[in-house]
Amino acid sequence: MLNKKVHELLNSQINAEIYSAYLYLDFANIFASKGLKGFAHYYNLQAKEELEHAEKMRDYVLSNGEKVSLEAINKPQVKSEDNLEILKQALEHEEYVSSLINNIYSASLEVKEYKTVEFLNWFVKEQVEEEDNANSLVEEYKLFGSSIEGLYKLNAQLANRK
Repeated sequence: MLNKKVHELLNSQINAEIYSAYLYLDFANIFASKGLKGFAHYYNLQAKEELEHAEKMRDYVLSNGEKVSLEAINKPQVKSEDNLEILKQALEHEEYVSSLINNIYSASLEVKEYKTVEFLNWFVKEQVEEEDNANSLVEEYKLFGSSIEGLYKLNAQLANRK
């Protein structure tokens, strides 16, 4: 069994991870419509990764004898279809997700639910990587994306993401 507050936060996070997938699929759609297949590929893979995060969290909740409550997922809020602005929004979103993970971590520590703290360590490390990747993409776009040749090369680089 999980602490009630921690259980609620984990359920909320499952839904937040699914929203992240929706958001990244929307980014992929925008880039695909512009012919930037590498960017679209990158965000398609990012969406799949977010669903894997949701599944990992779901499995944890279920393995602790708790129910998972899936909520309606809001339509993604894309602030701009400008390439750089999308990349910046992805970075902001990853920072937001990190704050959500940190909140669950803090709540787990507060009630001395160390098994959840241990489980969340993977997500904390993952968010460091997610923020770094998103920030690197913003910086690379600022350096190279404003020229046609730079955009072409960056798009090709993103197409190779495994």
